[in-house]
Amino acid sequence: MNALEALQPGARAEASTVVTHELTVQHTIAHMPAVYGTPYMIYLMEVAAAEAMSAALPPGWASVGVGVNIEHLAATPMGRTVTATAVVTAVEPKLVRFDVEAHDGTRLIGKGTHTRAPIDLERFLRRLEADSAAG
Repeated sequence: MNALEALQPGARAEASTVVTHELTVQHTIAHMPAVYGTPYMIYLMEVAAAEAMSAALPPGWASVGVGVNIEHLAATPMGRTVTATAVVTAVEPKLVRFDVEAHDGTRLIGKGTHTRAPIDLERFLRRLEADSAAG
């Protein structure tokens, strides 16, 4: 089964979040400024990419991130809404490649590329359970 046959380059999706204190660098490193943290921006980009794939996947399938190449370009203060956009640039037999960007309503704050792989959830969970049992 080709889980990616319904996915085409150009497919896109967005994901948004409001920057709260829990999403700032200061939340985990007290002496740092209260600005949107890079890991949270990358996560939002991954959420947008997963959403761009989800409707095209067969029932019982999902996707997992397997690569990121991201630049965090500008600091975003608390209270702003960050929107990540993911656009499919290539569909390969086992991978999907994306261009991703994040904006904070004022400026581009991040950009880069992201790669995801489709997974059969049942098979994935069986392997994970076997791995967990092995120690």
